[in-house]
Amino acid sequence: MRVHAVAAVRSIFRAQRRAFSATSRRWESYGFIGLGQMGYQMAKNLQAKLPPSDLVKLFDINGEAVKRLAEEMRTSQTGGAAVEVARDVGDAAKESDVVITVLPEPSHVKSVYREILSPNLPRKDRVYIDCSTIDPSSSREVASWVADANQGQFVDAPMSGGVVGATAGTLTFMLGAPDALAPKLELILLRMGRRVLHCGAQGNGLSAKLANNYLLAINNIATAEAMNLGIRWGLDPKTLANVINVSTGRCWPSEVNNPVKGVVESAPANRDYSGGFGIGLMKKDLKLAIVAAKEAEAKLELGDRARQVYEDAEKVDACKGRDFSVIYRFLGGKE
Repeated sequence: MRVHAVAAVRSIFRAQRRAFSATSRRWESYGFIGLGQMGYQMAKNLQAKLPPSDLVKLFDINGEAVKRLAEEMRTSQTGGAAVEVARDVGDAAKESDVVITVLPEPSHVKSVYREILSPNLPRKDRVYIDCSTIDPSSSREVASWVADANQGQFVDAPMSGGVVGATAGTLTFMLGAPDALAPKLELILLRMGRRVLHCGAQGNGLSAKLANNYLLAINNIATAEAMNLGIRWGLDPKTLANVINVSTGRCWPSEVNNPVKGVVESAPANRDYSGGFGIGLMKKDLKLAIVAAKEAEAKLELGDRARQVYEDAEKVDACKGRDFSVIYRFLGGKE
């Protein structure tokens, strides 16, 4: 009787071990699509922190960027995963366990995933991590395509930190994914960043980012206006900023990214507003937030006016292509 009991326990243990092995299978092959300023650095960090037994396949419409990055990865002294250049997005995804996309606009995301989810794609339980900043409804639409094709799961993981954060590996990711999948996704994202904030179900990562950037866009305009106002009243810029930053007006655009030259040494204002978060990107994120707000029937009093400010500023040669704190220059602030 005891022998039978021991055998039964062993049988259960083996079944549990098999189940654990299946659910905790380590991902080994990665497809990375989109090697712009952000994606290039993210892919570089990911590859460097993966073991040599893993594989990263790279693709971008800019073939020269792909070749350059692959060569950098192969000649790196830090080792990392093996590297291959994919022929197209389908080739990047075909054998991959994880596909990461970093693309500019909703139209690009939809186009890439339509191509990936072709009838020629072998059936596989992949995970697709989209780090693009797009509207939540478009993201959910693509997630439904992946589910309908029975090709795995699609999650959203937009990031914050800019090119500087992508290069340094200090990005913050806002993850929209099922609870059960989140811990494994965090392991991947932390190879490219410093923090992962799980915001709930698929699409919620984008909702969180757009809400934050909506607030940031308006705070940036208000900070530029307040600094310009105080300086024109005769206040010293640093004195004014110090007052704001220990008072109720304190915010990131004032404390970290102050738009007045000489106030915060590391701010883009000291480099003729070069680097940082481009005014065009802020305009894009604000537009996406407004679209998503209308879909949710959420009233925005300041959204359209703020968008107009960024659109007008981007048309000015002295502001175009610069950090979004250049709004201070657009307002006629003293430099």
